[in-house]
Amino acid sequence: MAKPVINKEILIEELVNNYPFSVRFLMERGIRCIMCGEPIWGTLEEACQEKNFTEDDISNVVAEMKQLAENGENSSGPDAKMDVEELDL
Repeated sequence: MAKPVINKEILIEELVNNYPFSVRFLMERGIRCIMCGEPIWGTLEEACQEKNFTEDDISNVVAEMKQLAENGENSSGPDAKMDVEELDL
């Protein structure tokens, strides 16, 4: 089955399930996809808007994520380690 296209309408749940690198990518931009074991709901656009991203910011996030997906980004794959001390929680 083909992965869904990364765009601003993609549901966060779909994004995280299909592109594991997205968790770290979004957390580094202040969007926490998973809090207390519960995913946030809604679209990528809605999550960005909650953090006051402009339309240009959202377009840049989508473009960067597409580029990472195309390049086979796997530094945040299921076996990757995340140093939570580096994150501003």
